[in-house]
Amino acid sequence: MKKKNNYSYIGIAFVILVFGIIFIPEIVDRISNNDVSRQSGRSDQKSATSKMSDLAFIEINGEAKKVPAFAFTNQNGKTITNKDYEGKVYVIEFFFTTCPTICPRMSQNLVQIQNTFEGFEDFGVASFTINPSHDTQEVLKTYAEKYGVTNPNWHLMTGEKKAIYDLANKGFNLYAAEAEDVAGGFEHSGNFALIDKNGFIRSRTDDYGNPIIYYRGIVSESEKVDEDGVKEEISALKTDIKKLLNE
Repeated sequence: MKKKNNYSYIGIAFVILVFGIIFIPEIVDRISNNDVSRQSGRSDQKSATSKMSDLAFIEINGEAKKVPAFAFTNQNGKTITNKDYEGKVYVIEFFFTTCPTICPRMSQNLVQIQNTFEGFEDFGVASFTINPSHDTQEVLKTYAEKYGVTNPNWHLMTGEKKAIYDLANKGFNLYAAEAEDVAGGFEHSGNFALIDKNGFIRSRTDDYGNPIIYYRGIVSESEKVDEDGVKEEISALKTDIKKLLNE
């Protein structure tokens, strides 16, 4: 009986030796070349299924630009901060409710985007008025109802004037200013900024590999090109929102 057990141990040892000769060099080679599959470990399965999109991070002095801290009052009288958007993909705009030129077109485009992503709890919009003395909470609520704002993560915000202008001009470099000689008394960028779930400003790149930074918010998807030959970027924005939602 003892002799039979010795044969069993010898057989097991032989199998282990063969396994080592065949497989260990291959494993060592894969580790040295960083070629070990992430799916081989259960703890890494989530990392394997979620991947970064090709959208660029907007960098300032070599650092990815993040949304500055803010706190304003929305159309429902609730204080909204940048923390309320954490974990969400969202679009940022600066506007004012009495704008006679580009704001209505921007709002219509945003509503169309809102409807495209209806039901997505991790999508939102942040609209900041640049005329806070007029655009009170009640005014913003009426404006939201007029344009059909239904997404609970779409906040139209008002607050202290300097804080809003600092956010626009310094925080996002989305130009906004009072201008008596301009229709409506204010002038501002007609662009949208796209923010990822971690609060970073993101965008696609141009043909030369440079970030476009912002998306034109005035020309509608159905127009395709405006009277000045400017192409619409709403369709591109929708595509890129999908990419960030999948990250």
